[in-house]
Amino acid sequence: MASSYADAIEHLYALGQELAPAPPLADGTPAPRRKFDLEYMRVLCGAMGDPQSRFPSVLIAGTNGKGSTAATLASIVAAAGYKTALYTSPHLIRVNERIQILGGEGAERGSGLRTPVPFPVPIDDDSFARLYVRVDDTAAALVADGSLPHGPSFFEVLTALAFLYFAEQEVELAVLEVGLGGRLDATNIVDPLVSVLTDIALDHQDYLGDTITAITREKAGILRPNGVLVTLPQHPEANQAIGEAAASLNLRARSAADFVPAREAVLSETASALGSNRYSLMVEGEPLEVDSPLAGQHQQRNIALAIATALELRHLSGVGRNDGGQAGYAIPVEAIAAGIRATRWPGRLELVAPDLLLDVAHNPAGTWTLRAAIAQLPEERPRTLIFSCLRDKSLTEMSRILFPLFDATGGRPQDHIVLAPIANPRAAAVEELAAAAAALDVPAQAATDLAGALALARRITPAGGLIVATGSVYLVGEIRQLAVSA
Repeated sequence: MASSYADAIEHLYALGQELAPAPPLADGTPAPRRKFDLEYMRVLCGAMGDPQSRFPSVLIAGTNGKGSTAATLASIVAAAGYKTALYTSPHLIRVNERIQILGGEGAERGSGLRTPVPFPVPIDDDSFARLYVRVDDTAAALVADGSLPHGPSFFEVLTALAFLYFAEQEVELAVLEVGLGGRLDATNIVDPLVSVLTDIALDHQDYLGDTITAITREKAGILRPNGVLVTLPQHPEANQAIGEAAASLNLRARSAADFVPAREAVLSETASALGSNRYSLMVEGEPLEVDSPLAGQHQQRNIALAIATALELRHLSGVGRNDGGQAGYAIPVEAIAAGIRATRWPGRLELVAPDLLLDVAHNPAGTWTLRAAIAQLPEERPRTLIFSCLRDKSLTEMSRILFPLFDATGGRPQDHIVLAPIANPRAAAVEELAAAAAALDVPAQAATDLAGALALARRITPAGGLIVATGSVYLVGEIRQLAVSA
């Protein structure tokens, strides 16, 4: 029984993180992989009064960019005066970061524009502990009476807790990021006003399939008959699978391509890999000045998805609140601009102090995006890579993409690579990381932990150089905490 926040967190982590391998069976054989079933999530939430039905929502799935899209959209809706929830995963430092509210008492609901835009506020510790007890007690009773075959997983517990909190807070819209896939993800028991599909690539193949088509079909499981879809043109296999799903469900589909700026339209000062994104667009006949703190050209696609989704929320019938009696959410262009400008989403091409660049790239697609940003940095600037990843990620491919950019024997004598394990049961061992570097004949040094890796990187990086930390959300979270508290 969790009676305090500390107890709740300890109990939660005892469940084992979502994709961590289960302990071997008593006879030493590997435990079978847990099978997810949305019916279990429905039973759990049904026993608590179906909190997910007490607020409208937007559901966002994809391989990369869904968190950035969710954070930007939530900021836009909050800027328009609506009390907005944001549910994302994983967290950087504290689990509370996954469950946030933008706006609160004093918000002018549906006023059209709220200034200043409210910053995201994570769930408080007391509410987390109280709601955790409710979810845990409910689950235990359902297991005891045979309604559930086993207790909920780490992510299912957090998702149920988030639904309870958002219902209590009477949010006017919840922006929900899918955790894994879509079809069987715990978030998928909501009935979203809009479903959003961000860029799709190979990731979590053991769970979702080993082709773009198979993975896209899993992620398209968030779509609803006669519903609304917002997406962007992307990989041809993904486009085809999305198109087939949209046709079979009689969806209204909206492409966000009109809101991706032409390269020449982006202001020259944003050409730097670490600069903000600044450019002008036309949105339904009105000018929009985009000024996003999210760095990197790839973020322009995520911003476009957020803009297109906000416009779809404008035009929905019978939802939202505003002061003009019109249908849909009152989200003027001014609120879109203010929300984009106020977006907070750390760890994504985030420059901390003058010499540390953090990026949560954790799969080949994300790593290619980071590589493109690094390629825009001054060639003469020395740089050190701090790298680690989870064992179930594509270490070989990620190392091939990144490590040659830091090869001290390949024309960059001032560069370094520092490897260290992550404090996570799914972490790749430092020996595996070192083997990947050795296979490429790229020199690398090892540290016993991330604190040691950061200290070593700072010792060996020349003055004026840049330290790049990447490979996992968990790595970025720990390094960020170390850097901020130093």
